[in-house]
Amino acid sequence: MVRHITDRVLLNNGVEMPWLGLGVYKAQEGKEVEQAVETALQVGYRSVDTAAFYHNETGVGHALKQSGIARDKLFVTTKVWNTDQGYEATLAAFDRSRKKLGLDYLDLYLIHWPVPGMFRDTWRALEKLYRDGWVRAIGVSNFQTHHLEELLATCEVPPAVNQVEFHPLLTQEELRAFCGREKVQLEAWSPLMRGNVVNQPVIVELAKKYGKTPAQLVLRWDLQHGMVTIPKSVTPSRIEENADIFDFEILPEDMARLDGLNQNHRFGQHPDHFKF
Repeated sequence: MVRHITDRVLLNNGVEMPWLGLGVYKAQEGKEVEQAVETALQVGYRSVDTAAFYHNETGVGHALKQSGIARDKLFVTTKVWNTDQGYEATLAAFDRSRKKLGLDYLDLYLIHWPVPGMFRDTWRALEKLYRDGWVRAIGVSNFQTHHLEELLATCEVPPAVNQVEFHPLLTQEELRAFCGREKVQLEAWSPLMRGNVVNQPVIVELAKKYGKTPAQLVLRWDLQHGMVTIPKSVTPSRIEENADIFDFEILPEDMARLDGLNQNHRFGQHPDHFKF
């Protein structure tokens, strides 16, 4: 059971990844993203998730450097964007991201979306980066079961992580079962349903029962499902609130009630219908 913000999960290649991280999607480059990362690190977060597409890698890197926290205590994730996919283009994109972040290596590098006809060549580039020591673990984002099956059929290094949309309205049961069998760690993006957790009566009711906010309840639900979770916020009080999820446990019957909210509803785009 996850009991502390410093607790980590063991990935399939032996690397340890924090269960909780800060997502910085839509955090503006410069002061906004720097302050968000600074606040998170002060609260105790040690994992930050960014992407080339977020256009804030420089700010993230600056905040990490200014923190004075030892590099080996941090876990930094970024992602290759769709227009940079392919073998050579991905290698170049990684180098740009790494330099913007100001790091000698990254902890996790992900394929942001499964671009048809491209992601296998992109994966070969990630395998090279992994073998050459530029990144400690490689993975994917927004991959459905069929994408993973295609990748696993030809890859030399299996993905360590699959970052997907996951919340009580989208419980991804088939994908969770598949990733469990293949030892691919799932990670939840948009865990708070873009703020819609407060609009679900069952979530609000159970949050009151546990003396927590709806956001804290759902993030704890993530962890109890074995999901790494990366709620995004630039508001200091929310960043701190999202980390206060390690002092309670949701009972099995209440986990089941939350699971029962599933509608296979997405707030983001479906990977099979993304306009690449």
